[in-house]
Amino acid sequence: MAHGAEPGPTPSRDAPAAEPGPTPHLDVPTGTDPFADLDPAARADALAVASQLTNVGRLGVAFSGGVDSAVLLAVALRALGPDAVVALLAVSPSLASDEHELARSVASRLSASLVEFETHETDLPAYRANGADRCYHCKNTLFTTIDDRLAADLALDTVAYGENADDAVAPDRPGSRAATEHRVLRPLAAAGITKARVRALARALDLQVADKPAAPCLASRIPHGQEVTPEKLAQIEASEHALRILGFTDSRVRHHGDMARIEVPVAELARFADDTTREEALRAIRATGFRHVTVDLAGLQSGAFTLSVLRRG
Repeated sequence: MAHGAEPGPTPSRDAPAAEPGPTPHLDVPTGTDPFADLDPAARADALAVASQLTNVGRLGVAFSGGVDSAVLLAVALRALGPDAVVALLAVSPSLASDEHELARSVASRLSASLVEFETHETDLPAYRANGADRCYHCKNTLFTTIDDRLAADLALDTVAYGENADDAVAPDRPGSRAATEHRVLRPLAAAGITKARVRALARALDLQVADKPAAPCLASRIPHGQEVTPEKLAQIEASEHALRILGFTDSRVRHHGDMARIEVPVAELARFADDTTREEALRAIRATGFRHVTVDLAGLQSGAFTLSVLRRG
């Protein structure tokens, strides 16, 4: 199924972020601006994204509940109408249950039609091998499943996902190749909407995830070259859940065999000096199966494993 025009050339990594230009034209009935309630900057960005969705027919939005896909879904619902948009939520062992429930909550508050479906990337040898291209195999599984199992049943004409303009020039996004191969639209990136502007638009749209930290899939906590298994993913999920219960705003529990390496924001490292917090974290994480638990003094490091591989290459 063709999902739209071929994506244009990837912007240069050194290119400055696009600034809002003239307000794009969107074909809506006279006197019904779907973004009239937004401030001028947010309205301009919403219209820029909506302008990428003209003439798409019935749209499926690959939806995770994160800020990017939530903004894309919210804009699409306003621009196209709720009957023309379906949120598509992939469920697998790499999706934490907390993230699953949050995605359901976001879709419900937007009154979006939500379709959940299972993907089985953990069955793929190439995914389990956990090379630097692991995200490609995950996204390829996602979009293949949509094409093969959902598109016809849901009468989808087009699929879009929430890549933003910063993602489009990042060096560690192998999943974007799968989107290109499946001709999936990326309206945020095409409109030049950076991560900061996505968050600003999310606040203007009153989305509950506007300030939510990034939440890469659980497999990103396993060093490349070490096998991804459902058992490891469950250990990571339970460990990070325990840290959330203890009040940490964000965390990564890196899986190094029988050792867990905790990353939290630098400003929160001092909390481990409290004996009660330290002992409760140690007990909870050991209960998941780790023998040793350590705290990384470098703090939270997004994309650390993939970036280190790319630098060596």
